[in-house]
Amino acid sequence: MRIGMALNYSGGFKETVAELADYEKAGLDIVFVAEAYTFDAVSQLGYIAARTERLQIASGILPIYSRTPALLAMTAAGLDYVSDGRFTLGLGASGPQVIEGFHGVPYTAPLGRTREVVEICRRVWRRERLTYEGRHYTVPLPADQGTGLGKPLKLVNHPVRDRIPIVIAAIGPKNVELAAELAEGWEPIFYLPEKAADVWGASLAAGRARREESLGELDVIAQATLAIGDDVSGWLELGRPMAALYIGGMGARGKNFYNDLARRYGYEKEAELIQNLYLDGKKDEAAAHVPHELLQGMSLVGSEGHVRERLQAMRESGVTTINVTPLARTHQERIRLIERVRELAS
Repeated sequence: MRIGMALNYSGGFKETVAELADYEKAGLDIVFVAEAYTFDAVSQLGYIAARTERLQIASGILPIYSRTPALLAMTAAGLDYVSDGRFTLGLGASGPQVIEGFHGVPYTAPLGRTREVVEICRRVWRRERLTYEGRHYTVPLPADQGTGLGKPLKLVNHPVRDRIPIVIAAIGPKNVELAAELAEGWEPIFYLPEKAADVWGASLAAGRARREESLGELDVIAQATLAIGDDVSGWLELGRPMAALYIGGMGARGKNFYNDLARRYGYEKEAELIQNLYLDGKKDEAAAHVPHELLQGMSLVGSEGHVRERLQAMRESGVTTINVTPLARTHQERIRLIERVRELAS
């Protein structure tokens, strides 16, 4: 099982990157940089590439709506170049609140657009003259939609790799099926191993049935907060505000993917209450109603024996990369957490 770590959205970025060398030595395999309505991930990933040597780097995730498919391909090829072949392109549809509310782009056909973006990226990396006629993207632009001067072009540079790994973030049944069919990796959010087969098993099986052999086994990337010790329950509580934000606030009633996921996990009443409280501005109350067992099931917080059991549950459910957030008071304690989870996951 690979050990990954997500970089925080804000604060102390240079200091955090300077510490990555210590995490590399401790056994960290890959670092993910998120992009929401924050600083862009690309500039940060370039900085990390220059400051590390072995560590794999990944976008976690770049929304498919905020860049053209060709620019996504160019960006991935550029990051793979400056990192000497260490980059993974994490893609996702995000949601209408971010895409329409921040980017001002219609949130339409996420499934079809994701498929076409992946296909276009791989053509660019193979340095084919880019011609593509899809339902959502057409390259070059037809004469009746432009000047008529657009001609098929290919990437000027030779990429380090003509097949950069792609990870698709997805939790909806059809999007998960697409990830299992087309991508090297799949990254769900709020992963609960005991419920994974019930919620996503059929989608994963359907996607894998159409998967090309050349893609290899699907890398399943689960996220989890990490704290190991006999008195670490307080760290678990730090996950409440984030869970409440997503379950309660990331979308309107009836249009919140994360709320839907909580319901599919069996927390229908709790998900409804959290959403109602959050949308009424009662964020602290919403956070207080996030089920403790849900927080605990999605985390690696507890005694060493408990964390070992949770890692085994993750592994048995199909997880191949565990993307942790180490929680401790000092840098040295966080390094030790990476060392311990590496040992426990071996």
